[in-house]
Amino acid sequence: MKIPDSLKPSGNEEERLLTELDANKLPQHIAVIMDGNGRWAQRRHLPRIAGHRAGVQSARAIIETCARLHIPALTLYAFSMENWRRPKAEIDFLMRLLREYLRKELPVIHRNNIRFMVIGRPDQLPEAVRADVDRAMQQTAGNSGMQLAVALNYGGRAELVDAFNSLVKAAACNGGIDHLRVDEHSIAQHLYTRHLPDPDLVIRTSGEMRLSNFLLWQLAYAEIYVTPTLWPDFRGQHLLEAIAEYQKRERRYGGLVNAHHGNGAGSHSHDN
Repeated sequence: MKIPDSLKPSGNEEERLLTELDANKLPQHIAVIMDGNGRWAQRRHLPRIAGHRAGVQSARAIIETCARLHIPALTLYAFSMENWRRPKAEIDFLMRLLREYLRKELPVIHRNNIRFMVIGRPDQLPEAVRADVDRAMQQTAGNSGMQLAVALNYGGRAELVDAFNSLVKAAACNGGIDHLRVDEHSIAQHLYTRHLPDPDLVIRTSGEMRLSNFLLWQLAYAEIYVTPTLWPDFRGQHLLEAIAEYQKRERRYGGLVNAHHGNGAGSHSHDN
């Protein structure tokens, strides 16, 4: 892959990874489950909030690298609906950190033509946070570069509930419930991510092997990449390693591999 002038590798390994990538096979949408902040802090005998603050640097590095690679869409799982169960002091810190992040990073995001959006139920966030989020989305609404979606107060099952309720409401406004038509396309058109392509690569840091209620509909055919690296240690090199692994995989979408050769049980995919 020809290295963009704007992408300055931080070391020899990152430069090697960049040169080996196939520019024609880059994922169109990368989703990231940012996990491991608490463990990162614990291993350093620091409070959990130190891990959250360190994780901001990782977010900056990944957004920057994706934008420079011209990845069309990036979704970061920042705060789940289940996260409200955490101690109030930690939640309050996370909300302050989000506001601080938006104030500091929004000018850079806007300058780089990135469109910022939030998916989830932002109406349940604190009023000051909602105001900052709305301002960020309005300011970048006209940008035509990478779409950056931040999942805030997000749950995959809640998204499906909201999608079906939206479908029912739309039918009620268009002649009544008898006019309700439900298929994959209509459901997709009522998801939070209706303006984004489905992710083709999902990355989870910290080694946990679960989706944690994240983009359950959209990840149906995504390649899953799990790394033991904790989120605050995750940088551009790690992202490039994930993309390199993604490019080695054969994406079959439940179809056949070399179907014209295969007539035995071993010739078909079990992606079902």
